[in-house]
Amino acid sequence: MHKLVTISLISLSCILLNACSTAPKKTKQPAPISSDQAARLKAMPMPKRLAIPVANVNPQQLTDTWGSARSQGRRHEGIDIMANRGTKVYSTTDGIIASLKGNNLGGTVIWILGPAGSWHYYAHLNAQHRDLKEGAYIKKGTLIGYVGNTGNARHTAPHLHYGIYLDGKGRGAVNPYPYLR
Repeated sequence: MHKLVTISLISLSCILLNACSTAPKKTKQPAPISSDQAARLKAMPMPKRLAIPVANVNPQQLTDTWGSARSQGRRHEGIDIMANRGTKVYSTTDGIIASLKGNNLGGTVIWILGPAGSWHYYAHLNAQHRDLKEGAYIKKGTLIGYVGNTGNARHTAPHLHYGIYLDGKGRGAVNPYPYLR
């Protein structure tokens, strides 16, 4: 019995030492945005019309939700495009994947730096496409994610929140609705 306890203690010690000595996983740093690509995008004009980012949605199905009241006195800085969970979401422009980090309001989100220095915000996604990488250049129509209701939309029907910002990431919001008509 004493021998069994000693072996168990030695085994437990080895497990604990091994667990403590395991190096922490290195987090992969996002690729830096190429200044050449960013300069080319900035030189491109902002399109006057954009493709609807949600598969199988046509302009007649869109509702202009820009400026609607939101919690804590906020105003809606985008439009909500209703669709079934898992419906494909595509990039409306050529651009650089600037951020894949989620947030409390948007949940699973994607920020894309687009033409004329515009920023395109895709929020409440069920998931991002698995091949996306921060810093990668993508073309208009690239599959980027899937409709969901993450973040503060978890108690609503699945939809894509799509926003456009012209003065930097999260600054200078403009109504995307006219661009998608």
